[in-house]
Order: sequence, then C-alpha cells, then structure tokens
Amino acid sequence: MIDWLRREMLEPEIKLGERTVPIALHRHPRARRLTLRLAPDGSEVRITMPGWARSAEAIAFAHARREWLAAQMEKIPIRRSPEPGHAIKIRGVPLVIDWRANAARTPSIVNGKVSVGGPIDAIERRLARWLQKQALVLLSEDTAHYCEVAQLDSVPVSLSRAQKRWGSCSDKKRLRINWRLIQAPDEVRRSVVAHEVAHLVHFDHSPQFYGLLGEIFEGDLASADKWLKENGRSLYTQFG
Repeated sequence: MIDWLRREMLEPEIKLGERTVPIALHRHPRARRLTLRLAPDGSEVRITMPGWARSAEAIAFAHARREWLAAQMEKIPIRRSPEPGHAIKIRGVPLVIDWRANAARTPSIVNGKVSVGGPIDAIERRLARWLQKQALVLLSEDTAHYCEVAQLDSVPVSLSRAQKRWGSCSDKKRLRINWRLIQAPDEVRRSVVAHEVAHLVHFDHSPQFYGLLGEIFEGDLASADKWLKENGRSLYTQFG
C-alpha cells in the first residue's frame, strides 16, 4: 500500500474528479518556493518552481493538494460550444445567437441578437473570428486613449490567446491583450489595457507603477480585479 502510494505521488498527472490532467512544471529563476495553480480551462495543473527544486518534490506537492485542486476544478464552468439560441457575451452583455442558413455569414448585431448564417457546423469558428476583430478595434482604441492620458506615444496591439495571462508588455513597444476580454464588461477590459500601458513606464509592480495606473484609469480597479478573479474562467467556456 505504501509503495503504491509513493508511486502515485510521483505520477506526472493527477485525477481531479472525473478528469485526469497533466502536471506541468515551470522553473523560474526568481521563484523562491513552489506555487501551484490550475489552468483557467482546467487543462493542466501548473507548478512554478525554483531552479534548485526537485521535479519529484514538485509533483508530490501537487498530489498532496489534490483536494484543493479538485475543488478548483469544480468551479470551472462547463465548456459549451456556441449554438443557435444560446447566448454569447459581448462587452458584458449576453446576446442570443440568431442563426439562419440564408443569413449573411459575417456575424452582426441585429435587434439585440447576433445574426449569423452559413454552415451550422462552422458557427463557433465564424463567431470567434468576428469577436477577435471586434476585440482588436476596441483594444487599439483603449491603448491609444491610455497612452494619450499617460503622455506617451501610442503603441500597437496584438491579440493574445494565452490561457493564464490577460495582458503582457514584454519590450515596451507592443501590448498583447487576451482577445477573450471582448466578452467582459468594458471597465474590466479597459483596466487590463491601462495596466499594460502603465508598464510602458514602470516595468514592475512598484508603488510608482500603481500610482500611474491609478492616475490614468478612470474606473474602479478593485472592482475590475474582483470581476476577473471571480468570472475570468467563464470567458474560456465557449471558444477554444
């Protein structure tokens, strides 16, 4: 029994409820301890570890936290592909999908619904492309606005499909923002953009960074952060 348990604690995958997911290890030069989290879509368990830590120790750490991970898995909304009659959220507002075979293939908002035509088996792909185009327009406008408020030259924006980050600013020349934020309320999306614009000046999370962020963002940062923490995973349930 003990030998079996030891073997299980070294398995690079873990059973959480009805799902078995891999354990992904990521070494980080600045990490001082093991940190554990579940991917937003529940696809894997992620462990960030110091360079000196042993892989076996990290894997055993995940297995020891199985109950906590299983509870996190239960909080993830069930994945449902968008279908006619279902609603998708655009800027925080749920709109019903109105599919008709003879309607225009390019989606559009008509009478408070998302009108879309073409083959029914391609609805998800067609809606995702449309939402991404809408997202790029809004995110570009947001970026230009906050750069102007911060008295900076505007920078280009590209869309991210990341599973764990809402935005990034790696070289101070371009922002990458998660396109799924088009589904969130405007204040939430704009808070992420403002956050990344502030990183164009302060590439850290220092008091100066938060001071600038508070100056350029007009909304309630705490409220926006709370929304993402409580509802962020729901943005992954309809589009892969």
